[in-house]
Amino acid sequence: MPCEGCTCGLREDGGEEGDILEQTNLGVRSFTAPAEERGEPEGIEPAVPLRSKQWWNNPSDDMCGAYVERYLNGGLTMNEIANKHKPIIGIAQTGSDLAPCNSGHVQLAKRVRDGIIAAGGTPFEFPCHPIQETTKRPTASLDRNFAYLSLVEVLFGYPMDGVVLLTGCDKTTPAMLMAAATVNIPAICMNVGPMLNGYAGQRLVGSGTVLWDARAALAAGKIDQLQLMQTVATSAPSLGHCNTMGTASTMNALAEALGMALPGSASIPAPYRERGACAYQTGRRIVDLVREDVKPSDILTREAFENAIALNTAIGGSTNAPIHLNAIAKHIGVPLSNEDWQDVGYKLPLLVNIQPAGEYLCEEYHRAGGLPAVTAELIKHNLLPHPDALTVSGRSIGDNCREDFSTDKRVIRPIDRPVKTSAGFLHLSGSLFDSAIMKTSVISQAFHDQYLSNPDDPMAFEGPVAVFDGPEDYHHRIESEADIQAGTILIMRGAGPQGYPGAAEVVNMIPPGRLIRQGVELPCIGDGRQSGTSGSPSILNACPEAATGGNLGILKDGDIIRIDLARGRADIKVDAKELEARRKEMGPFKVPKSQTPWQELFRENVSELSEGMVIPKAVKYQRLAQTAGIPRRNH
Repeated sequence: MPCEGCTCGLREDGGEEGDILEQTNLGVRSFTAPAEERGEPEGIEPAVPLRSKQWWNNPSDDMCGAYVERYLNGGLTMNEIANKHKPIIGIAQTGSDLAPCNSGHVQLAKRVRDGIIAAGGTPFEFPCHPIQETTKRPTASLDRNFAYLSLVEVLFGYPMDGVVLLTGCDKTTPAMLMAAATVNIPAICMNVGPMLNGYAGQRLVGSGTVLWDARAALAAGKIDQLQLMQTVATSAPSLGHCNTMGTASTMNALAEALGMALPGSASIPAPYRERGACAYQTGRRIVDLVREDVKPSDILTREAFENAIALNTAIGGSTNAPIHLNAIAKHIGVPLSNEDWQDVGYKLPLLVNIQPAGEYLCEEYHRAGGLPAVTAELIKHNLLPHPDALTVSGRSIGDNCREDFSTDKRVIRPIDRPVKTSAGFLHLSGSLFDSAIMKTSVISQAFHDQYLSNPDDPMAFEGPVAVFDGPEDYHHRIESEADIQAGTILIMRGAGPQGYPGAAEVVNMIPPGRLIRQGVELPCIGDGRQSGTSGSPSILNACPEAATGGNLGILKDGDIIRIDLARGRADIKVDAKELEARRKEMGPFKVPKSQTPWQELFRENVSELSEGMVIPKAVKYQRLAQTAGIPRRNH
């Protein structure tokens, strides 16, 4: 018999009982542990023992009572947390007042909880570090790895059997998936959804995209600052993330493409009733994933990543996708490189006709069928690399989507009438950098005619550079530099992971107002990123960055560089000896001082963008739930 009043599970003789629920004998009537909950646990036997019960139903641990008692003080019963058949499901809450793109999750989490309970689980909602792309300075990408580390500690160190990842704004999705991959407990993503369409009169106004257009109009003197603010505000008519195919829509589509979200879930607009129903079904499904022991490592395979690359081309996805998917792949142990993005995705067509590469917005995209319709079109023509890849639905991506064809072929085009052919990312290298990418789906006809249509040198251009050390230098000088003319190539440096720090979205520079008024576009190259909502065909994510010794750091105004898209080359037309002399003369590239402890730690522990901007020391920690077991006791 246990000691009087004790709930630790140990008998007076030092032995132990088989189940905490069978031992409860408070001597008084208790709603917390009513008599009818004793005996054989209710529910379905899980495929493997639930890890949460190592905290809450482990008679061999004399701290079990301490683990249990504090979680009962809000009214939970012993059965809800100690039942060996009832999984504990975390809800990783990313919505808050500081993260308005994800704030819809505050309500959606209630429906997730309902689904978890209906399926026989017990939900535990917890807050995650906020990441709001439009607000966090110096850049929200600085916080991706911070949120990742935080979530790893929560998922590993607390009694959770599975987790629902509430995703939305750009960096929340990869941060969640990186952590789920590292800990490797059953997990499922649920997007907050895009905003409703924005309108200016009858004209569709897409979030992010309208900002870049308005900035150009302001520089050209067509509108004033107040008109810019009013125009941009029209693009945000409801809760949700960007309603264009920016990084948020892209990363949530790719979570679905990877198999980590229910089919058709990524594109549902935030205010639609379907979004609440999806939250409920997601809650139900995570309980099944736990009972079936389906983990991220079962889904995030090389085949899944190749599917995601193919679908990224078809939807016109963001240039931030390679950074984030390469990072997720590293944390699950799957080899993936920028070369793979070209090899798997470049020759595929762009099918989704939404901004910034097309005309429409995410409401039309969802009504036309969303990602399942795009997937079905690729499968029909044998263009999806691996239709048999497993998804969290329990079925393959092919079985999920094979018959879900587009219901609006203006928005999701058929293969024989694409928005663009050969629309994937190009991977470039040369004496200018080792690795960079270019999004070909946003190369406009005007840009092509100006830079890529020379019959004697097709798909190539060269010209003098104007070099800017960060956005402050760019804004200070862009209107006053008389040497910037048609054909000048704008260079943004010091914008990478170490240089900025965090790799800011500052590469999509616009020409001086006098050139905009003439209809002139200028190529942009940089060691930072640009918004996925931008239609600029910039050459991005250049590695190594200037701050780590890349050749962008020794460029000078007026140097000639050559870009050859046909050969995948980016070269400086400056003698190698001259470049070496400059490197010695100029010394290490100067970067601004770190302003916070995390900025310094980030800079000291981050890889290049081509490597996913991960913390290299973190990558060795993989599949923790299986390799590291249960954390050591805390008292």
